[in-house]
Amino acid sequence: MTIAFLGTGLMGAPMVRRLAKAGHRVTVWNRTMAKAQALADVAIVAPDPVAAVKSNDVIITMLMDGPATRDLLQGQGVIAGCMPGSVIVNMGSVDPATDKALSLAAQARGLGYLDAPVSGGVVGADAGNLSIFVGGSPADASKVQHVFDALGRATLIGPVGSGQITKLANQLIVATTIGAVAEGLRLAEAAGCDPALVRDALKGGFADSKILDLHGARMVAGNFTPGGRSVAQLKDIDNALAVAAETGLDLPLSNQIAAGFRDFVANHGGGDLDHSAYYLWLTQRQKN
Repeated sequence: MTIAFLGTGLMGAPMVRRLAKAGHRVTVWNRTMAKAQALADVAIVAPDPVAAVKSNDVIITMLMDGPATRDLLQGQGVIAGCMPGSVIVNMGSVDPATDKALSLAAQARGLGYLDAPVSGGVVGADAGNLSIFVGGSPADASKVQHVFDALGRATLIGPVGSGQITKLANQLIVATTIGAVAEGLRLAEAAGCDPALVRDALKGGFADSKILDLHGARMVAGNFTPGGRSVAQLKDIDNALAVAAETGLDLPLSNQIAAGFRDFVANHGGGDLDHSAYYLWLTQRQKN
């Protein structure tokens, strides 16, 4: 299929390479042009987003948040510039209301629209084993199944917005588990145990998880090069709490973890560090 991929940052770049490897013709655009140019060996680099989407079957967006996605698709004329019958797939993590509004704008112009945020981080993007949470019509999802197959495992959840709700649930589980792993390892360290040995001992028991395995290793090594930035984690938690407030739901654990990430991002320079750096935040608080 012919694909326009808008947003070739931390996650987008390896996803483009997976799509190209699967045999799809990919045209790329990024606000910071150097990031798009870095993919010139596998993709066509467009000078602007409207030029990127012209004559392409599938338009994938992978941006930071809802305002950026709205501005690109509506403010910069991407929806208006799409070929009739093409399908827009928003794979960035945004608030569900954004995708619902954009889907109506797309449908008014005869376009398909799916929200399809992902989980798995840069490691999953590189390996092509992302979990993809899809919201939209079965017909639109079927049209882009080969695209999803190149990136990972897709599950159609329900109508537009359902994918984002699923991603928010995913992010709450990830964030609270990062917090639990960080606090458990920090407790062990403070009491005189080697946190690396404690992590190894916990593997295979009820406390085992991908978070303990992957992010626990980051915590022990002190390697907080971002695979998923803390500022993005906070954005997703805030979006989840906004949905909870709309439904009258109280989520005490999520409120606690949100407060921690908010302090880390706002007061301790943690925004661009990996979300596993919650462990670092615990150390910083102890020193204060």
